[in-house]
Amino acid sequence: MWRLPLQFLHLPGLRATRATAAIEFGLLAPLLLLILTGIFALGMAAFQILQVEGAAEAGALYAAEHGITSLPNISAAVTSASIGSSITASPGPAVTCGCPTATSIAFQGGNCTSLCPNGTTPGKYVTVSATITRMVLLSSPYLSLPLPATFTATSIIRVQ
Repeated sequence: MWRLPLQFLHLPGLRATRATAAIEFGLLAPLLLLILTGIFALGMAAFQILQVEGAAEAGALYAAEHGITSLPNISAAVTSASIGSSITASPGPAVTCGCPTATSIAFQGGNCTSLCPNGTTPGKYVTVSATITRMVLLSSPYLSLPLPATFTATSIIRVQ
């Protein structure tokens, strides 16, 4: 069987390219890790925004199904809407009265006795808010992303 002599296996140019590749990887690896960490942080922020929006909607749906007799139960629906997260119902659910217009709702506060400008009875609306504190991956002020410290979502639903 024919074999190459060992001197042909260790070419001088081959060793130089291996060392160059190792040096380039060593210089670029921290930059690649920083980019991957930023992508992961943006993904976590998007996930938390979806969580808090879903929690506010869950509280509004609970108010629509069960009425406004128990505001603490609406808050409990908000906090239990997502597993393993620290979502709070802050500020708590609020009941207001308002008159629907063509483009918005003219809120009257808690006064449900006076009629709307068009002569109809005002409707009761529940405002449900949910808040979550953002998870911080990089605590350095130079490396962190310019995102708010908390994410908040609000849902308003007519219950009556």
